[in-house]
Amino acid sequence: MGEQPLFSMKAHVFQIDPDTKRNWIPASKHAVTVSFFFDAARSVYRIISVGGTKAIINSTITPNMTFTKTSQKFGQWADSRANTVYGLGFATEQQLQQFSEQFKEFKEAARLVRDKSQEKFELLSPGLNISAPQALSVDRQSPPLLGVNGSSEDKLFRSKSADMEQCMEKEQMRKMLSEGSICERNSEAELFSLRDSNAKLVAALHEANSSIEHWKTQLAEYQKETDRLREQVAELEAQSGVSASSEMGNEELTQSVAEMEALIKAKDEEIKTLRGNKPDLSELEKEKEEACQRMQFLEVKNSELEKQVQTAEIALASSQDSRNRAESAVQKVIETLDVKIYDLSDLRQNLAKLLED
Repeated sequence: MGEQPLFSMKAHVFQIDPDTKRNWIPASKHAVTVSFFFDAARSVYRIISVGGTKAIINSTITPNMTFTKTSQKFGQWADSRANTVYGLGFATEQQLQQFSEQFKEFKEAARLVRDKSQEKFELLSPGLNISAPQALSVDRQSPPLLGVNGSSEDKLFRSKSADMEQCMEKEQMRKMLSEGSICERNSEAELFSLRDSNAKLVAALHEANSSIEHWKTQLAEYQKETDRLREQVAELEAQSGVSASSEMGNEELTQSVAEMEALIKAKDEEIKTLRGNKPDLSELEKEKEEACQRMQFLEVKNSELEKQVQTAEIALASSQDSRNRAESAVQKVIETLDVKIYDLSDLRQNLAKLLED
């Protein structure tokens, strides 16, 4: 292929927004491999990074490029040929330092390659007499004479034009670097804050899942408590001959228990739906608030049920006391009747004796 990888490292790739020149646009969703290559066919060094099937970095290193470290883990350089500024975010400060050193090394290598190619071009230029090295040395020592390739003023003009073009390229690169570095710190801070927020959201999701398990356990306990209260109410109904009002209260208790059971079933369905759909944190917070409200509602219902059970127990005790008092009164009446019957039998016996006499 002609290109050989020289150095590679993982990094998050960004490009400057071509419209605003102030915002960074992520070129990759995750950290990708960024590599230095040497193109033997063109004798140039390049920085290449591929995301999927697309090249997100294809930058030819020139001696005028400068890699700037704008923070502890972020660096950038401007590519005037691609008319963009590339930014790289690394995981550690050491990785950024390694990449910066490699950039300087390959930049120096690119300068050496350029100097060698210029020397080769000057030696192979048709305006120089290669077969006469003495004349070449004379030309280097003395002012150039008018020749086939043009006058000395033309050469000086071409040299000045090249210098001006190089200065314009440096100025454009400096401008792009200044425009790119304005918002780089904010962008990097936003990137790492987003990473921290993502980690916090994941932790909150795990905490919400554990909270759901805790709520489910509490709901199961409430269901057991409700079943116990139902059994207790049923026993009270079986033991006591409650009045019509008590029966209405029992119906209300039964209805409340049924509502609680329906709420528990609905909560179980919601828990299954939560596990199946894996909602985001806002939905979990909303569900948590609703669950807390329902738990409070269940607690109020339980307290009301306990009060009603206590009222039923008091009514049962009162009815039992009334029954006991009625039974004791009946017993007293029976005893009085027995005494009167006994006295009546004595009276009859006396009357019978009198009649016999």
